[in-house]
Amino acid sequence: MTKRLLVPIDGSDPADAALSFALEEYPDADITLLSVIDPTDVGYGSIEAAPSTFEHLQETAKDRTEQVLEDAKARAEEAGVEVSTETVIGMPSRAIVEWAENNDVDGIVIGSHGREGVTRVLLGSVAETVVRRSPVPVTVVR
Repeated sequence: MTKRLLVPIDGSDPADAALSFALEEYPDADITLLSVIDPTDVGYGSIEAAPSTFEHLQETAKDRTEQVLEDAKARAEEAGVEVSTETVIGMPSRAIVEWAENNDVDGIVIGSHGREGVTRVLLGSVAETVVRRSPVPVTVVR
């Protein structure tokens, strides 16, 4: 039976490490790369967050997410591993857990952290929340 893995991707170094780990340790797995567009990150604290430019900011976030997934998919192809990609909108930890609950995955491979500094302290650790709430085993990669 082929193992089905979920690897959340956000363009951070820890997420890249999680992808590398999954590709090396599970080359025969069905791997889904999941990127979550966090609506609270779109223009938060920015003068650009005015309603007139909010759609533009959402589009920019979507474009960035697509680029992150394309880059990760290219890395997987270089390693000889075919992956699928998904994008969802929501709070990252909740969206990752819900995706795992609603799809037939055997495990999650996640980077230890994606945020840095104050935002990480204020918002908490996505990886920690996923570990606590996941319906499947979680491997946290540093």
